[in-house]
Amino acid sequence: MIQLNPPLPLNTPKGEGFAHLMLDYGPESDLYWVVLITETGEIWTYANRYVRASKNITLGRTNPTLPLAPAAVPPNERVPMRPRAVEFEPS
Repeated sequence: MIQLNPPLPLNTPKGEGFAHLMLDYGPESDLYWVVLITETGEIWTYANRYVRASKNITLGRTNPTLPLAPAAVPPNERVPMRPRAVEFEPS
């Protein structure tokens, strides 16, 4: 877990917010961002694929793409946080 100082402005499926923490569960998992949503004050944790850097004209990021909500991502592109157990039938 890394506390971000200063917090990073991010676009999320719930709107703009600031990431205050970044969680790294290792090489076989996404990074997770703990984001405080500016408009509502809600706190959400998003996988890396669901957030985008906010607009920054100085760095040339004038029109960043909006992230997709998790339900909008096709099922074959979703990655679970933890792998599911392999099920098999005993012989």
